Amino acid sequence: MNTEEAVSLLGSRADFYRQIAQWYFAPLSEEQIEALAAQDLRALAEDDQSSYAEGYNDLYRALRLRHTGTRQALAADFTGAFYGVTTAEGKTAQPFESLYRYDGGSLMGQPRGEVYRALKQARLKVREGLDLPEDHLSFIAALEAELCDRAATYLRDGDVAAAARTLSDQRAFFDEHIASWFGDFRDRASAMVTTRFYRGVLKV
Repeated sequence: MNTEEAVSLLGSRADFYRQIAQWYFAPLSEEQIEALAAQDLRALAEDDQSSYAEGYNDLYRALRLRHTGTRQALAADFTGAFYGVTTAEGKTAQPFESLYRYDGGSLMGQPRGEVYRALKQARLKVREGLDLPEDHLSFIAALEAELCDRAATYLRDGDVAAAARTLSDQRAFFDEHIASWFGDFRDRASAMVTTRFYRGVLKV
């Protein structure tokens, strides 16, 4: 893989993480739904080499049948599962790392402090006025996107060593702050979401 190909790949990864951040941050607006539907989801769904194909198939088929009530239906599903309105066995499926790691079961746990320090080290912070702990999946994904962008910038500037260090940091952060708990979150949320769209989001 040459530098141009690596930079392009990192750009795609950054875009993917930003999409994840958007999906889990808040109910989608009409404009966001239309923008997603305008993507070539069918090609993604039919890519036999992709581990995301099943999830994109759900997204494609859900949005292909969208209608005037789609936004409201998706908003209700999002609110029920990801805002914690719906529970299963007394547990919610809010996308906060603290609810799944260490002792779990409560917001503002140790993972929140860990992610806060990682954001601070990266010179990033949650926008003022957002009353959400830093260990929300959207903020974690946004940091991953930023690290991909920085690695791409280093590569374009010819600083391969800095790019490698950044990608090492990105992978370590992924392992600790996504891979360590996302499976448990996905399993719990899958039992709560009611739309094919959000079943697809969880699969992707």
